[in-house]
Amino acid sequence: MTGKSLSERIGDLGHRLAIEAHAAWLAARDPRVPMLARILAIAVAAYALSPIDLIPDFIPVLGWLDDLVIVPLGLLAVRRLIPAALWAELHTTAEAASERPSSRVGMVLVLLLWAGLLYTVYWSVRTSPWH
Repeated sequence: MTGKSLSERIGDLGHRLAIEAHAAWLAARDPRVPMLARILAIAVAAYALSPIDLIPDFIPVLGWLDDLVIVPLGLLAVRRLIPAALWAELHTTAEAASERPSSRVGMVLVLLLWAGLLYTVYWSVRTSPWH
């Protein structure tokens, strides 16, 4: 029996989704991509690559459902808005990048961005006249 175990198949799915999210991020930065697709790609890639979720992952089942539904549907929408030849080029670039080590600096920048956003929201609520 040479089939993959469930954990290996889930790992492969996660790897494929990470490549698709990276391709969406590349699409968001490519001027050849239509503007609507670029905006949606930014939103999907930011959500997929961000450590912060709508529903935290420590909540059983529901914490994973948002990642299993929102990200693939968003990636599907982005993929349909981009011409096939251009998507294939972006996807190939993302696959090549997945072979390289990940960037800790990128992770820190994303975390700082989210922290700054949360602090801005906190500050605006604390200083609002309705508080």
